[in-house]
Amino acid sequence: MTSELNRRRFLTTSASLAGAAAMAPLLTACGDGSAHKTGANTATGLKAALPAFVPSTALKADIPSVEGAAGAATDPGFLSYPASPLSTVSGTPGRGGSYTAVTPLWGTVPQPGNSFYQAMNKALGTNFTMKPADGNNYDTILPTMTAAKKLPDWVQLPSWWNSNFNTGELVGSQLADLTPYLSGDNIRKYPNLAALPTGAWQVGVWNDKLYGIPCFPTRFAVAGMLSFRQDVFQSRGITADQVRSADDLMNLGKELTDAKRGVWAFDDMWTYLYTSFGAPLTWKVDSGKLVHLFETQELLESLDWCYRAATAGYVHPDALAGDNANGTTRFYGGKELITGAGTGVWTLSDYQSGVAANPDYRRGAFDFFAADGKGTPLVYMGAAASMISYLNANLKPAQIEELLAVADYLAAPYGSAEYTMVNFGVEGTHYNRVNGVPTFTDEGKKDVQAQTFPFLCSTSSVISNPGSDVVTKDYTAWQAANVKYMVKPPFWAMNYSMPQEIASAQAAQAVNDTIKDCYHGKKKVSDVQDAVATWRSGQGAKLKRWMTDNVLDKYGTGQ
Repeated sequence: MTSELNRRRFLTTSASLAGAAAMAPLLTACGDGSAHKTGANTATGLKAALPAFVPSTALKADIPSVEGAAGAATDPGFLSYPASPLSTVSGTPGRGGSYTAVTPLWGTVPQPGNSFYQAMNKALGTNFTMKPADGNNYDTILPTMTAAKKLPDWVQLPSWWNSNFNTGELVGSQLADLTPYLSGDNIRKYPNLAALPTGAWQVGVWNDKLYGIPCFPTRFAVAGMLSFRQDVFQSRGITADQVRSADDLMNLGKELTDAKRGVWAFDDMWTYLYTSFGAPLTWKVDSGKLVHLFETQELLESLDWCYRAATAGYVHPDALAGDNANGTTRFYGGKELITGAGTGVWTLSDYQSGVAANPDYRRGAFDFFAADGKGTPLVYMGAAASMISYLNANLKPAQIEELLAVADYLAAPYGSAEYTMVNFGVEGTHYNRVNGVPTFTDEGKKDVQAQTFPFLCSTSSVISNPGSDVVTKDYTAWQAANVKYMVKPPFWAMNYSMPQEIASAQAAQAVNDTIKDCYHGKKKVSDVQDAVATWRSGQGAKLKRWMTDNVLDKYGTGQ
């Protein structure tokens, strides 16, 4: 079995859980609003809490990272796996301590005490008891532990579930303050941790203190892309640069759709399309005042486009019926040719699955465009990490230091000896080299492939798909073409806690349900306007007032 050597292999299966939610502010909700603390950070407090950034020079990428706007950068690309992985950690980081760890897992849970866990414990110099839990139900499993105050020593809390976990109330009570160990130059004790991007650490800062350890960090975080069947386009003489506006896309939809042959141009795309009309992710600030997405003309324009595409018959009927589970199958089979997708799908396994359905399969993606075809595209950055782990507040300082040394091992750069151990296990037991690429044995498939340790800490994202260089080259080229358009939205990577009532107003279920019906062609834009009017007069007004008083006026927008 060929291995996928980047953070996205787990995202392919879990993307439906996070989706565009990874782009939203890092919220948590608590009971009532009395004596409520937001958990937000002051500018000076955040600066003091963040670790210094010391880039790693351990390995040179085949396709170097490209710096972009607003601190963004592309993920480096590797066309081969290092033949002789170098070591970045001397000796074993642990001191013989025994610890428990709970992480989400989307797949078959490995057997306790398996050969990989034993080998990792030997390499780390610790005795870890790994307790992976079902990722699909993780947001309901963890609250039981926190309610009983029985968290493990090390736990993964994905930020998109902060509200479910009530993370803002756990920091400082059940989760350990890491500021004294990692802030500023303190992190230089852990060189691999110091090489993780600053923005990724920001996701773990609450109340001007650092609590979280980032996993799978990247400086190229976007909600997704409009992806297309490049092989089909090439066969028809269509190039991606022909789409420079929403009108161009609609015209292409008409050209590609042939319902009699069972081919439609589009899948469900609104989530990945609406910001091209100039709509904010959630908030924008106009003359010092907050404006919500629902209040913008750009939202209505984007919905009008989607409504017209749906009612014109350019969207696959199953997508309009809400069948998202089989969208990828439709795409592979050429039943729909343009789809909205998270960037986590652009992987080796996608290529292999697509080629199995059609030998000519090749994924492409449109460059970001402004809907009117005239303005400069704006691509809103997501947080540099959405998977965050935490240590138990009951740990003693010496134990925290031991686990941070372990985290430094887990954060070793791509292709290093430590990275190889964490991601592939022991050569000859869990993997063998096939054409130079670490490839799992049957034992490795059972015990290592279902990842656990990288959910405690991991190195920055890379793009590598050995054996299918076209995927790496296409994806890195797309990132390089679009990184210059990236901007930080208001409240980028800001942690704050909302009272439950305000969190419900933020969710705005009735409005979002109406929006979904509109872009599926079942309700009109005027129906959305009516739903928004009701929301604005009640929940929306409360939400805006709370955000203004408790976040904007006190902490600014984070820009």
